[in-house]
Amino acid sequence: MRRVGIRCDAGVGRGVGHLMRCLALAEELRERRLEVVVLGDMGGLEWAAEQLARRGLRLLPGPGDAAAMVRAARRLALDAVVVDSYDLDPRCSEALRRAGVRVLAVVDDDDRGQDADIYLDQNLGAERQAGRVPAGSVRLAGVRYALLRDDVRRLRRGPMETGRPDGVLTDHRQPGGVPVEPGRPPRVLCFFGGTDAAGAAPVVVGELIATGVPFLATAVTPRERALDHLRPAGGQTVRRIPPTDDLPRLIAAADLVVTAAGSSMWDLLYLGKAAALVWVAANQRPGYEEVVSRGLAAGLGHLDAVAGTAGPARACLRDLLTSVRAREELGARGPALVDGEGRARVADALLAP
Repeated sequence: MRRVGIRCDAGVGRGVGHLMRCLALAEELRERRLEVVVLGDMGGLEWAAEQLARRGLRLLPGPGDAAAMVRAARRLALDAVVVDSYDLDPRCSEALRRAGVRVLAVVDDDDRGQDADIYLDQNLGAERQAGRVPAGSVRLAGVRYALLRDDVRRLRRGPMETGRPDGVLTDHRQPGGVPVEPGRPPRVLCFFGGTDAAGAAPVVVGELIATGVPFLATAVTPRERALDHLRPAGGQTVRRIPPTDDLPRLIAAADLVVTAAGSSMWDLLYLGKAAALVWVAANQRPGYEEVVSRGLAAGLGHLDAVAGTAGPARACLRDLLTSVRAREELGARGPALVDGEGRARVADALLAP
């Protein structure tokens, strides 16, 4: 095998989760001296396109029908195609297999009709469905196969420097070993995908403010005015930044991460971060419930249930902001579960005879 295509899209409505996990696999395949080309539409997101350019990956238009997909595979001499899309017509993968192209479908519980040689479901608990595959196909299931990018994996390999909100650089020992300075408010990072399509940032930051507890929060959202209406209390600091390549380092520097229950959960577990999760889309709910039920993250519920109520979500945030021990206990459970070698196992399966 010499050349692999990756068929995925990104955009304001789609988010960037499919792209980011595919980039992790692309990095692994290129380490093995395979050529990788991405077929898709970045939905006008400049930041998403920059992720490809930074890695030297070529972006070509993503075919949407079976005949065009086969023509593209033949023109590019693709030996295999990785499909990661909720929208792509499943006849595309079926046609690719008939044309002799190996297909790996990245799925989340629901295969959405994709016809593949290999199904990858990296979600916690997916291993319980590992036997549910068509004859002749293989399912790679569970966080044993979690796809982590280089800029996440390198943060657990040894000492590193992480930028703090106040501009001071501190040496941290991994995994997750962020020193707590006496009297310093906890550092909180809030992010909800590359586009924050659900508008979660102002809701969650508003709940953090409502706790009345001091904190230093960084909220990642492309919406410039999203937080302007919020009024932090004394001892509370909030800053907004746009989507950034520096997100893994911000995660490593945080005492608490509040985020949506997407594929970034595996980054947090790998880095040993205390996390509080919301779910904003139906496909996130199974992963959310699995992670929360195992005590790997705190659960705030659906985004609509979080907004404007002095209920369990606010009490949970208050506890995590005020208790170093609660954060440490929550963050300590992840690194043993996610070892960072998932992408190598996936590549082994894809390249196997």
